[in-house]
Amino acid sequence: MQTFATISALRSFLAPHRASGHTIGFVPTMGALHEGHLSLVRRAVADCDIAVVSIFVNPTQFGPTEDLARYPRDLEGDSRLCASAGAHARFAPEPREIYPEGFCTWVEQNDATARCLEGEHRPTHFRGVLTVCLKFFNIVQPNRAYFGQKDFQQALLVRRMARQLDLPTEVVTCPIIREADGLAMSSRNRYLDPAARKQAASLSRGLEKARAALAAGERSAAALTALIRAELLAAGPCEIDYIAIADPDTLAPVETVDRSAVALLAVRIATTRLIDNLLLTPPQP
Repeated sequence: MQTFATISALRSFLAPHRASGHTIGFVPTMGALHEGHLSLVRRAVADCDIAVVSIFVNPTQFGPTEDLARYPRDLEGDSRLCASAGAHARFAPEPREIYPEGFCTWVEQNDATARCLEGEHRPTHFRGVLTVCLKFFNIVQPNRAYFGQKDFQQALLVRRMARQLDLPTEVVTCPIIREADGLAMSSRNRYLDPAARKQAASLSRGLEKARAALAAGERSAAALTALIRAELLAAGPCEIDYIAIADPDTLAPVETVDRSAVALLAVRIATTRLIDNLLLTPPQP
């Protein structure tokens, strides 16, 4: 695996591959890699001739009171994991490489799909995400870019950006990878102490209870939401930012789950904010 810190060096590496007709897969990450990230890298390796992984803690997607300073960083360990998963190139630029002095161009989506859920609770978050993704797409020029379903809203907005801005990149969403007790893998899980880690499994338990109730005939989104909330609160003290059951294409709330929907939630346990989601499909008659 080759490593690059500058845009020009990465482009020089990729140019002959692109000229030879090789397909390029791209996995954008903020590092602190875990099996969820590695599943994306392996998918890129399987699908494409060249797999590029970025490791960049993007400062513009953090709010002023969020965890930019303490976000976990382990570039050496991440590099070993990327290599073990078969990546061909690692791109780890400094912030000034991506945001040079005077940078003032941003990508924003100003509609209900972007403003709800994470957009409501983290108002500047998606501006930073979409801007850095567009920059990376222009730098790498991948045929496919791979995102995890755990960040459901993010993947939806990036896919829409690529479509609306006519980018020649297919945005591929891959399944959530979970721990044995159901907790969605996340770099922020390492913030959890043992008690908070045990409590955090309540997110996936609540989602699974909603899925089981749907399979048993419950169609009311309010009732399914109440089941999730009860599971979260029964596990211990927490701060619930949102529990939503929504249309998977628009994130508009639904009242009755009579077709495919998605349940999404964001919960703070102790000092750690966690998100999760689950696709809901009512059984066919």
